[in-house]
Amino acid sequence: MSIKHNQFHELSNCQNLYFCGKYLFMALIHSFEKSGNWLFRHRGELPVVLFILAIPVVYLTDLSWLTPTTNAMLTWVSIAISIKGFLIRSYSIGTTPKGTSGRNTKAGQIAESLNVTGIYSMLRHPLYVGNFLMWIGIVLFTFNFSFVIIVSLAFWLYYERIMFAEERFLERKFGQAYLDWSLTTPAFLPSYRNYTPSIVPFSLKSVLRREYSGMMATVTGFTFVALLRHWFQYGSINWLSMPVYVFAAALFITIVLRTLKHSTNVLKEKDRS
Repeated sequence: MSIKHNQFHELSNCQNLYFCGKYLFMALIHSFEKSGNWLFRHRGELPVVLFILAIPVVYLTDLSWLTPTTNAMLTWVSIAISIKGFLIRSYSIGTTPKGTSGRNTKAGQIAESLNVTGIYSMLRHPLYVGNFLMWIGIVLFTFNFSFVIIVSLAFWLYYERIMFAEERFLERKFGQAYLDWSLTTPAFLPSYRNYTPSIVPFSLKSVLRREYSGMMATVTGFTFVALLRHWFQYGSINWLSMPVYVFAAALFITIVLRTLKHSTNVLKEKDRS
């Protein structure tokens, strides 16, 4: 009788441990999803944080090791990385039909259909890859490699939660179709093994309508770092410099495109977000 009693307690403890572990696991998933949704709603505030952090970073960065050649090389590499990110975002947006998983609102996740063609057949989160490259180019332009590493790690932790929440939403909405796609498609590093052409042609209008703000933010970031560095080095701001001219041109383009978007039908298209 005593042996059976002990066996019962052992079985009960095992069951309790199982259910406790399952509960903790589900609680952890819920916490990740909740924080991911919160970060998703506030993702537009990330650039502000980077701008603030750039001030002490640029001030404290030692540039004595830089030669004119190295300076120019790092500058062009930084710009090239950001342009690559912009092109990835532009291609993603330009080939995304209306109401798919590639288009979300500021309020939360939405998707009327699952987007699994074009760039989405190569990776699950091309817009976030584009965001990373656009901003890491600006971060590299500070010429502080420690800052590049820190921001890269912070970006991963930040967007990992957002991607987790987004994928939980898509899994609940599309079920097995989402699982089949996600199990064969990388999250962040593209794979060309299962490439499938986009179901819609590339639309320049979609890019012009939706990406001028990202272009403006990127140019503003580079200009801010350039002017900040000049201020700390020489105690003045060089208003007659290339970064300022590029900023002025980007601002003009942004105003024109924003006006066309909100005041005309020039950039509107059927079946596009």
